[in-house]
Amino acid sequence: MQGGVVVHAKIGDRVVVETERASQTARHGVIEEILQEEPPRFRVQWEDGHESILTPAAGALRVEKARRTKSRAT
Repeated sequence: MQGGVVVHAKIGDRVVVETERASQTARHGVIEEILQEEPPRFRVQWEDGHESILTPAAGALRVEKARRTKSRAT
C-alpha cells in the first residue's frame, strides 16, 4: 500500500492517539469494533467514557495489544 496507513488491530486492543501540541496529553481508548480495514476505521471507547469513530493518520496512533487471559479448568 503506497502512502497509506497500515494498522494491525483487533477488538479489545488499547489505542493511544498522540498529539502534536505540548499542552495536550495523548488520548487512550479501547477498540470496540473494526468498521473497515483499508483505510482503517475503528469505533473506540475513550477512557473519559465518550465513544467515536477513529480513522488514524500516519504516525498518530499506537496500538497496544489486549491482554489475553488463560481460563483455568476447575
